[in-house]
This record gives sequence, structure tokens and C-alpha cells, in this order.
Amino acid sequence: MNHDRYDDGYIRGILNTVKTIAMVGVSANTSRPSYFVFKYLSEHGYRVIPVNPGLAGQDLLGRKVYATLADIPEPVDMIDVFRASQHVLPVVVEALRMQPPPRVIWMQLGVRNDEAARLAEENGLKVVMNRCPKIEYGRLSSEISWMGVNSRTLSARKARLSGRGVQRLSLDRATMAGGSIDAAERAGRRGDDER
Repeated sequence: MNHDRYDDGYIRGILNTVKTIAMVGVSANTSRPSYFVFKYLSEHGYRVIPVNPGLAGQDLLGRKVYATLADIPEPVDMIDVFRASQHVLPVVVEALRMQPPPRVIWMQLGVRNDEAARLAEENGLKVVMNRCPKIEYGRLSSEISWMGVNSRTLSARKARLSGRGVQRLSLDRATMAGGSIDAAERAGRRGDDER
């Protein structure tokens, strides 16, 4: 598989089917990206299991932290890796020993290990590299476009409210390929002229 670019359908398919995610390298530091992603995914309906040997036995947002993937007592659908690229291969080897093995290995932004990806794919796992599930979920659900980002996702459907009164967007929206529309380009030029 070409890991330089992913089809939206491939990413959407993963995010729509996984339920339990083991996050390797999660941090308890609230200013770290791994903490933000852990919290976000937990709030968007995923069961996220924190994995960090330095925090093992502690609770992180109500979830017990495990030292290794082997310590997790339940099946996991996806491994989200928040480790440097050179540390991914041992994570994949450990993931392949899990029973049942996960279906997806997801490497965070800036993390790419082609050898680890090849091993995972040879064993039937899907792989995503150099992407963030939080960003991809937000982009594909149009949630990220609330902040002025062109997500290339169009919908006339009103977002549904979650049980907490917060809009919860769906990943089941059609995504348009291509760049911005004429109105967005005009607005961008107006903004440039004002600077």
C-alpha cells in the first residue's frame, strides 16, 4: 500500500469500525498532544486504553494505565502509536502477539516506519502512518471546519447533539476531492489584502 496518501474511504472505514484503541506512549501531562488525543477520542465514543510503563497502575481520565500491550486484559481493535519512528517495530511485534491481534496499527503525526508497516500488513493488519486519528475524525466529520479549516467535506445535514448537549458530527458524510471553492478563495484574497 502507498502510505504517502490515504483515501478518505480507507481512513473513514477504520474510524467507523474500531471501538477499542490502545494508545502506546500516552502522557498524563495535559499539555502533551497524546493527552489531547486520548481525551478527544474518549469523548467521541471510543474506548481508549492508555499504555505507558512509566504510568502503569495509575488512572488516566478514569482508565487504568497498562505497562505493555500484553498486559491489556481485553481485545483491542487498533494500536495508536505515540512513539518515535525507531520504536514502532517492537510495538508492532508485541501487537502481533496479542490474542486476538488488533486490526489496525496507526502511527501518529511525524511517525513513519516502513519496516513495521510491512510486517503489520504481511500479517493482515491495516496501517496508517504520519496521521492523527483526532485530526482525521475532525476533518471527516466536518468538525474541524468550524475553526475555519477547509476540510473538503460537504453536508446539508444538521449535526446531532450528543447526550451532553454537544454537537456530534458523523463520519458518514460525503467527501469531495479537490481544493477550495471560489467563495473561499475570494475570502482568502480579501484577508490577504487587509494585512
